[in-house]
Amino acid sequence: MILFRAYLLAGLVAHKVVWEILKRRQGGSAGVQPKPSSWSPLLVKTAKTGVLLGILLQTVTPEIFPITSDPTGLRVVGVSVYTLGLFVAIAGRLQLGRNWADIESPVVLEHQRVVATGLYRYIRHPIYVGDILLLVGLELCLNSWLVLGVIPLVPIVVWRAVREEALLANALAGYEAYRAHTRRFVPFVV
Repeated sequence: MILFRAYLLAGLVAHKVVWEILKRRQGGSAGVQPKPSSWSPLLVKTAKTGVLLGILLQTVTPEIFPITSDPTGLRVVGVSVYTLGLFVAIAGRLQLGRNWADIESPVVLEHQRVVATGLYRYIRHPIYVGDILLLVGLELCLNSWLVLGVIPLVPIVVWRAVREEALLANALAGYEAYRAHTRRFVPFVV
């Protein structure tokens, strides 16, 4: 179990490091922003930080709300889903490159273009999909009923994706055509 926990922790750290390195490399770029409510960016940042701290803490503490007394099979499924989610999220972020904007402040960057290659050839939001899979896999690997806590995140992610798409459709040339031939979350399905 220590190896599973070390792997989960290393993946979370790698995910955060990739984001921070790419964010710093990108620097601040001006763009077209919707008028956010004053509390929205703070609320999103606080929620992200809380979830991150919670799951980091969970990877180093004893089981919380265990699902089963023999979690071997659950751990194998969990680590597989976690690995897929980690790969999809990081690959999605790398493929966006300089076209990425932080979730706290949705913006269409001045230099932004439609990315329709790699994972983005099939789905419009691989980072969101990857992060949801990562959380589900992590909780399954940790044998925790907290996996059910991912369910309320799904409508929030869908809401954010819909708002992001509306912003991009209004301000980014070619986004409507891209949206017409891709799926939002699951290739060929949704």
